[in-house]
Order: sequence, then C-alpha cells, then structure tokens
Amino acid sequence: MILGLDVGGTHTDAVLLENGYLIKEYKVATDQNNLFASVLKGITKVTSGTDAGRIKRAVLSTTLATNAIIQDMLPPAGMIISSGPGIDPEFFRTNEHYYIVSGSIDHRGREIVPVIRDEIKKTGDILKKAGIKNIGIVGKFSVRNPAHELLIKEILKDDFERIFMGHRISGNLNFPRRIATTFLNASVHPVHKKFITAVKNSLKEKGMNIPIHILKADGGTMNFDTSIDFPAQTILSGPSASIMGAMAFAPEDEECLVLDIGGTTTDMAILVNKVPLLRPLGIGMEKCKTLIRALDTRSIGIGGDSYVRVENKKIIIGPVRKGPAMAYGGESPTPTDALFVLGMQEDGDKEAAARGIKSIAVKLDMSVEKAASKIFDMACRIILDEAHRMIREINDKPVYTVHELKEGFKVSPERILVLGGPAPCFAKRMEELSGFRTNAVPKWGVANAIGAALARTTSEVTLFADTEQQVAGAPEENFMEKIGKKFSGQMATEKAFDLLRQKAVRSGARAEDLELEVVEEQEFNIVRGFYTSGKNIRVKVQVKPGLIRGYDELAKSLAREMR
Repeated sequence: MILGLDVGGTHTDAVLLENGYLIKEYKVATDQNNLFASVLKGITKVTSGTDAGRIKRAVLSTTLATNAIIQDMLPPAGMIISSGPGIDPEFFRTNEHYYIVSGSIDHRGREIVPVIRDEIKKTGDILKKAGIKNIGIVGKFSVRNPAHELLIKEILKDDFERIFMGHRISGNLNFPRRIATTFLNASVHPVHKKFITAVKNSLKEKGMNIPIHILKADGGTMNFDTSIDFPAQTILSGPSASIMGAMAFAPEDEECLVLDIGGTTTDMAILVNKVPLLRPLGIGMEKCKTLIRALDTRSIGIGGDSYVRVENKKIIIGPVRKGPAMAYGGESPTPTDALFVLGMQEDGDKEAAARGIKSIAVKLDMSVEKAASKIFDMACRIILDEAHRMIREINDKPVYTVHELKEGFKVSPERILVLGGPAPCFAKRMEELSGFRTNAVPKWGVANAIGAALARTTSEVTLFADTEQQVAGAPEENFMEKIGKKFSGQMATEKAFDLLRQKAVRSGARAEDLELEVVEEQEFNIVRGFYTSGKNIRVKVQVKPGLIRGYDELAKSLAREMR
C-alpha cells in the first residue's frame, strides 16, 4: 500500500493505493501558515480505519520551499567563495553575508593558490557575530578537486550548524549557478528540516514508521534523510506532481499539453510521447539561476479562486487570490463562482456565488448569467493564450526531454490533458475554444497525489577522468580514485553506473525500479607538444525518470475512463 500527498496552494490531496487500485482519496484545505498541519490532517483522514502496518511507502509533494523563497521568508545564510583568476565572483553575489576568500583550483583540479587558514577563521567569526547558523562554501573548480571546500569546512566545522559544499550539490561546472544552488540549499535547510522532523515525529506517534519520500523538481523522489542534504531539490515539486499525475494517463504516441488548474495558479507543461521536457541547465527562482534539475513547467497566476473584479469596464482575473470562492465561504467573486452560476458545479452555496457574480454584472450592465459566461470564457482564453506562449518559448530553443536532446524538434501538441478540481468544466470549454481534443484525466481532483505516489526515485552522477594525471572522480559522491593510462570511456561509464546504483538506493530507490541511462558522454585528447599525453573523459548518467513498476494496472484501469 502506498500513501501519496500533494500539498497545493488551496487544497492538500491525499490518496491510498494498493495492488494497482485507488483505495481511498481525501481533500483538505491547505493552511499556508502551517503546511505541516495540512499534511498531518490529510494523512489522518485518508488512513482512518486502515492498518498502518500495510502502508509500505509514503510520498509527498510540497510547496514549502517554493513559498519560503517567493515570500522572502528564508533564514539568513552565509556564503564563502573562492575562485582565483577570471570573472570577479562579486558579480554572482547572492546576499548580504557573502565573502570572497583566497584559494584557487584550476580546471584540471590542480592547486594554484592555497587557502589561508587565518582568513577563513576571521570570515567565520564575522558570520558567527552576524548570527548566521548555516553556510555554503563554493570553489570555482571544486567539481574537479574539492580539496579547498573540504579544508574550509574542516576549519569551520565547529562554528556552524550546517555547512553545504558546492561540489556535493552538483557535479556541473557552471560556477555562478553552483553558487546560487548552494546558497538556496543553505537558506532553505532550517525551514525544510523543521517540516521533515515534524512529519516524521507525527507519523511515528501514529505507529506509521514507514519510508517517507518527497517529490523533487525533476519528477523523481528522494527519501527524507537524503532531502536534508539537498533541501532545494524540493523547489517546484508541486508542478512536477502535475506532470507525473498526467504522465500515467498520457498516450504513448502523442504530444500533450498538460494543464493543472488549481485554486491559485495553473501549472502547465508538455509531454512528448509520454515523456516530460527538461530544463537542461536548471531552474531559476527569483533572481537565482540554479543547477537544480527540473521538469520544464510554467505557472501562471490564474485559478479557480482568482480574484475577479472590473477595472475601466473590463473584467480582470487574478493573479491575486483573496481566499476561497464565495460559494465556499469567501468574500470575493472568482471563476469558481461563475461555474456555480452556470450550473457546472453544485457542491457549494450557489446563492452566495450568484451574489458575487452579480456585483460584476451590475458594473458591466449585463445579466448575471452573461457575466458568469464572460468570466469563465476569459479564464479559459487566458490559460490557452499562456499555453501558446509557453510552446513558442520552448520552440525558440533546443528541446530537451528527460532522456535526450531532440535536435531540430518542434513541439506541436495535439491533445490537452486537464487536472485539478474544475478539470471537467474547463476541459469541455477549452476543447470548444481551441479545437484541440481535450480530456480531464481520470481522478482529476487527486491526480497530482497519484502522480507523486507513483513517482520513481531519481538520481544522477557525473564522473570525470584525467588519464594523464591518472585520476577519476565524482566529487559530488565523495569519490576519487587512481586509474591507469588505459582507462577508457566505457570504463568511466561502468564506474558511473556503479556509483549511481549506490546513490539511488541510499536515496530510497527500489532495485526493481532502477532503469539506468547515459545522458552525456565527452572525451578529449590531451596534447603535449606533438603527441597525445592522455584523455579527459566526462560521463553523466541518471536513473530514468518515470513511474514505479507494479502499478501499471492502476494507470490502465483509470485510463479506460478517459477514452
């Protein structure tokens, strides 16, 4: 039995799955001031009357890290940067507590300028006096040789609660993005740790001592213990749940536009033959461009609970949300209230909804029904227009799926898959307005939670080898070893797969779900004078993103409802 939870801006959805079937589903209001309480309530409701011993795995997606960043509510973190010659790292400043220190490693991992211990101690003292408890350390070429980051950590290890090192955060060479990614991990960590600890303790009190996983931005999962080391990976786990929720029901041979219409936002993405698109460099959050691997999604500020008003005789919808729809006790009209007036929803106070829409109708000098129709159509058109814009932006650059670069490929969706509470209403009208074949996915109201529950644990490993220096390493995995002059690309791939299997299992993967693949291979000759003195080899491998095995029947049985 698997427990899945999706913590959205308006609702927290919980599902219980067993032997390929959806056993139970439950929806509770999300308290943005206390996400933990929302999670606990969802778990309590959906597991009521169920033997906790039968639940073997729990997966949740959360907006916690994303909300903390957007609302600028992260605790302060310190950053210590060493770079050496080149662009001034001051250009990559992340925050007030950002210090540039001596020390330099070159692109092949050789020390050029040593670390100065007294300088590091003084910098640490400054950060301590400022009340900083968590810091990040980033060296320009630490992914080739992490010695300086390790030394700085050793010097400061007793002075701070948590120290994040850039070479452990990502194996990619992009220095500015590695700084930003390390900073986000150090900043998010206290918020994430508090949330994780509370969830684990509460489940233990209920006798549910089970493996708990959290959904990442790339649509894969990691266990709670691993997430403590990489808390920023949980950024945008909500939109990735949308994709995983649609992926189970998408056709094998079509391009699909996925629309998850929530209360506050609409998340959108593209599936190509059931495979999600990928942001190859990493996501951007606020002013930070990161190395956080993520599915290619867009979020726009319009949903079922968006605030509707009239300005200069024109209807304006969103991006503000002032609370729930008036049909559910709110104080401001919303698109959801329009659906009640149009007879498309009936599980709330229709009279309250009509009062809200009437306030719009009076200002536009039209009937309540006509105003409701205009609001609904406008919401549909805004979402479709933004989807077309997203498709144009995707086609303006190379298209990457989670498996490959599709050279010269242009995205052209033929079907729209709609998730979220009002999915059937929007799907029908969007088909009429767009001409696309449009479907509400099965169990549209909790499809995100199903997607989270069925997501596979994902990991990636980057390994480099220098046969001239006779060294191979994957610093993010804390791995370095001596190699021979005849070390080859094939040997590098085998070693990378070895490390990947170990990492995936540590992160919570099941052995039967490990589908490994190479995503990048590079090999260059090192030339000295007039002869080749060695090779520089780089390999990146990953656990193929997707759904866990053994639940194919669930997807098949629910997909029949869509045909």
